[in-house]
Amino acid sequence: MNETSMDAENSLASMLARRAAAAGRAALVLFALAAALAPSGVAAQTFPDRPIKIIVPVGPAGNYDLVGRLLADQLSRRLGQRVSVQNRDSFGMIVGTQAVATAAPDGTTLLVGGLANMAFNAGRYKKLPYDPLADFVPIALVFNTSYTLVGAKSLPYANVQEIIAAAHNKPNALWVANVGVGSPQHIVAAAFQRLTGTSLLPFGYRDSAAAFQYVASGRVHLLFDSTPAALPYVKSDQVKGLAVLAAKRNPQMPDVPTMTEAGVPGLEIDSWIGLFAPARTPPVAIARLRQAIAQSLAELKPRFEANGGELMEIPFDQLDAFVRSEHARWIKVIQDAGISLD
Repeated sequence: MNETSMDAENSLASMLARRAAAAGRAALVLFALAAALAPSGVAAQTFPDRPIKIIVPVGPAGNYDLVGRLLADQLSRRLGQRVSVQNRDSFGMIVGTQAVATAAPDGTTLLVGGLANMAFNAGRYKKLPYDPLADFVPIALVFNTSYTLVGAKSLPYANVQEIIAAAHNKPNALWVANVGVGSPQHIVAAAFQRLTGTSLLPFGYRDSAAAFQYVASGRVHLLFDSTPAALPYVKSDQVKGLAVLAAKRNPQMPDVPTMTEAGVPGLEIDSWIGLFAPARTPPVAIARLRQAIAQSLAELKPRFEANGGELMEIPFDQLDAFVRSEHARWIKVIQDAGISLD
């Protein structure tokens, strides 16, 4: 990896670390911004003047659906309008995401967007029918999970540095599982290889559960997957917990180091999810929605934690910069790895 790439990775890692350190203050910032942006006058009285729908670009399961339904419930109560959820499942989340990109920009059609459809897709597809940056405005990012690297118990390496050394000594001798070309597991493994200068041999499985079973059986060596998915396998000692790709250790597996502690700085990965509106949505509508979400954070936090995630608190004035940095970061990782779904 060249020096410019290292600088970019380290810069992003520093930004994420600063954000993590400020998490305790973020809620207060959100509330202050919500108050400053609160709509007033006639516009405040008229928005929303009709029902709102939130498009979830996957089926009725998983974290995107969870976020959509919890936000719909909170917004319904705080805005005094019916807020419904519509699932638009499709490969790559494209159908639902495009539907919001082309919807009327009046604040009544919103999108659950996250790392996959707002960043990964820009690298995975050469002809994406929507522009994650130009076609949307982020309202709030609220939910986050990390990734964890696990290894087979039979793997004769005790830590990440020994794995890197072995991979340098014998490229493509270690197998890393994923759930298909272009899957998050595939992309995160590519980011690790890019940062460490290693070559691992990818092996695809039909789903995450199958991939974990093959690692647990020792038939494949490594797997990067979401921390909530990895937790039961690590805690039951079916696999080795090697590193958490986060700024801090997970309290449910405190003996597993962060990737930075394991000697690979710059690989903190937020699997973030939030709410987006079509571009050109009136500022008064964005402000009213943000105000309602800021007022909901205390109720959302325990619900997210109960589902293996955490409340993500980024001040509204930093949302655009964060989404743009993630967009640029993952396009490069995916393209450098030669991953394409076209």
